[in-house]
Formats: sequence, structure tokens, C-alpha cells
Amino acid sequence: MTTTRFQRITLEQFLKLPETKPKSEYINGEIIQKPMPKGRHSRLQGKLGGTINEVAEKPKIAYAFPELRCSFGGWSIISDVAVFEWNRIPFDLNGEVPDDFALHPDWTIEILSPDQKPNKVIGNILHCLEHGCKLGWFLDPDDRSILIFLPKQQPQLLLAGDSLPMLETVELQLTVSEVFAWLKMD
Repeated sequence: MTTTRFQRITLEQFLKLPETKPKSEYINGEIIQKPMPKGRHSRLQGKLGGTINEVAEKPKIAYAFPELRCSFGGWSIISDVAVFEWNRIPFDLNGEVPDDFALHPDWTIEILSPDQKPNKVIGNILHCLEHGCKLGWFLDPDDRSILIFLPKQQPQLLLAGDSLPMLETVELQLTVSEVFAWLKMD
């Protein structure tokens, strides 16, 4: 993760800059480049988004967007998976998904990458919760744990066969073990 330090710019100025590879976030007035996702991260991100969308997209309950930039509360962050309840997706006049999301997700999912600092990632989840997000997951592939964040509650560390909380509207049952079992592709 790289922090670019130069003269402070505003969120509006940041959003006008060309996109970087890997993508950058704007946090507390600083531009911080995200690390490039690696294999386990990518696999979990794809499976989580796909599994959520399998049960939530067709009935128009919610949609899980991978690597979606969300700008709100003075920050511009990119959750690994940002889940929006259907009625909060800001469709444009043509009924299409817009390019820009100037609102918080309802559920943010972050997967720790080897080069990431856990507190920075947790800070993004906390920022989401402070601005209206209903649920946050922080996955650590190394120790096979998921830290759960709910508004105004102490985080919960879930392991192995523990059931994972979902948005109330998303009818999906998963355990921590089931999520990390996706890493085996046999």
C-alpha cells in the first residue's frame, strides 16, 4: 500500500484525477494506493459477490459490486465487495447503473491482502458504519477468521462453523468454514 504525499487536495479534485492501477483511495485528505489483489483475495472476492448476487439480484433485493468506488463522508473508498440494497442503487434516468456512487454501501466486505495494513482496512469499514452502512465483514485468509462489524456494537470474531450475519433482506446462510473452503477449487 502506497501513500502519495503532496499538497492536500479536496475530494472533488481527487475524483477528477485519472484512475491509477492499482486503484487509489482518498482517506483523510491523503491518496492511498490499494495493493494489487492476489489469488486468495481474488477468489474470495469473486465467490462472495457471485454467491450474494445468486440469491439477491433476480428478486431485486440487493446487488454485490466488486471493487466499486464509493465517495461519501469526505472519503472515496473501494470496498472489495460493496453490497447495496436494490432500492438504494442510484440508477440513472435510463434505468442503468451509474458510474459514480456518492453514497455508502449497505454492507461492505474487505479481504485482507498480504501487503495491507489491517487497521487501514478496518478504518474503511468503520467509516462506512459511521455513515449508515448496516454490516461490515473483514476476512483474514491467513487465520481463517471473519471479524463482523455492526453499527454501535463491539466487533465479533467468527471462526470455523460460526454462522455469518447477512443483511436482513438477503436470504443466505454461510459459515466461516464454507467461505474459506472456496479457496480449494477441486
